Amino acid sequence: MTILVTGGAGFIGSNFVLDWLKTSDEPVVTLDALTYAGNLENLAALKNDARHTFVKGDICDRALVDQLLNQHRPRALVHFAAESHVDRSISGPGAFMRTNIEGTYTLLEAARAHWSGLSEEDKAAWRFHHVSTDEVYGSLTPEAAPFSETNTYEPNSPYSASKAASDHLVRAWHHTYGLPVVTTNCSNNYGPFHFPEKLIPLMIVNALAGKALPIYGDGKNVRDWLYVTDHASAIRAVLKGGRVGETYNIGGWNEMTNLDIVHTVCALLDELRPDAAGSYTRLITYVKDRPGHDRRYAIDARKVERELGWRPAETFATGIRKTVQWYLDNPEWVARVQSGAYRDWVTQQYQA
Repeated sequence: MTILVTGGAGFIGSNFVLDWLKTSDEPVVTLDALTYAGNLENLAALKNDARHTFVKGDICDRALVDQLLNQHRPRALVHFAAESHVDRSISGPGAFMRTNIEGTYTLLEAARAHWSGLSEEDKAAWRFHHVSTDEVYGSLTPEAAPFSETNTYEPNSPYSASKAASDHLVRAWHHTYGLPVVTTNCSNNYGPFHFPEKLIPLMIVNALAGKALPIYGDGKNVRDWLYVTDHASAIRAVLKGGRVGETYNIGGWNEMTNLDIVHTVCALLDELRPDAAGSYTRLITYVKDRPGHDRRYAIDARKVERELGWRPAETFATGIRKTVQWYLDNPEWVARVQSGAYRDWVTQQYQA
């Protein structure tokens, strides 16, 4: 028994792979193109682990995906691979259309061909698990109920539109071809190995460097925050017991404004790494809001709790403390990401 994980060297994917092999001896094959946000160093702990196989490659490469499915015959494909940074999607949407839409289509077709050749028993047990985002639902007003699985799709950025398209493809391949799929739509993740262009790691890294802490607009945009290993445990639960064809929203029950997030990070740094110049809040700077900035996201995660008994183990207070401490404990990882030296990791790991 094996699972195939796409995007397994990225932030969420690598945390999932590490968590999976902590809780299971079932082998993992990781496929990742190692674009800017893919970092094989995230999986360094598995370098000599026979249960893990890493393959550098593109999910749009149908021949490679076919080869991996035929060679390893996984019982499930867990699909994390995606371009995911909204700001980058605004300045360069093409990569998002290719990876998130064309890549998902390629995986679905390869999975369908592989699944069609299985025995009836193996067909019934096989899964295509598509990992998506709450951003496909659009923006909520302050008084609106959190997103449920039945909310209308109203994506507002090239990123969220591309993920919405991929969700629709997954649904269509199930209803048209019978491919056994499950989809999870998660809220904002945070935790170890988060690429420092996203809000929380950017604030930590900039604060420690004495740089400005840029906040879009008035800082009152609201997000629900999910600790990344809680997300990993939710995916395990859905992969194990989720109903075929269903969507499950995964959230942390932690709605907070961006400004509150930054103040929380500053308070932890003031405690754990005090600066002689004073509180890190002195570095907070307001900048022009980005185009189409959704005001509020919130996840109603009652369905996954009701059907599968899953709830997050971390509160925001416990998760953010672990996250800040991880960045304080791993300055070399941060430095290599900032310098681009992490890209040399493949050569270092696989040199003859």
